[in-house]
Amino acid sequence: MKNLWTYLSLTGAALLWSSCAYNQHSLVLNPVGPSPQVSGNSTTGTLVVFSAYEVTSPGVGDFEHRHHYSDYKILSEDGKPVQTVHNDIGTVVKEASRVQLPAGKYRVAANSNGYGTVIVPVVIATNRTTVLHLEGGYSWPSDTAFNQANSVRLPDGEIVGWRATE
Repeated sequence: MKNLWTYLSLTGAALLWSSCAYNQHSLVLNPVGPSPQVSGNSTTGTLVVFSAYEVTSPGVGDFEHRHHYSDYKILSEDGKPVQTVHNDIGTVVKEASRVQLPAGKYRVAANSNGYGTVIVPVVIATNRTTVLHLEGGYSWPSDTAFNQANSVRLPDGEIVGWRATE
């Protein structure tokens, strides 16, 4: 009887431990909005996501080991799928896809360097560009313009983008 109790206790503990490891949740960040600069003259806004790199092996027409930004999903504010973005513009230049979206609030589910999949609420504004940097190691041109109040950061302090004001 004692052996049965020990066996059941150990089995239960193992199941509990494995379910905790299996059900890891994505990191959810604060909302990111467009930069303060207005760009363009349209009825939509632009989203650019520099997600974690996806390394591909050389193939036909790809003579070197190229890095591509990993694909990501755009969800509505309530989590319904809006679009899956193939995040490779197909050139040798490392550039993320630019996605035109109606103004509004969305969620982006993308791979982040060192954090796996992260969920980032984003605000898309007319004639503005919302940029997310999840690839790690990006050096913002105006790093001094960012502070804790106006930036969204990963737990390690890396800046993801401008904090949404709306």
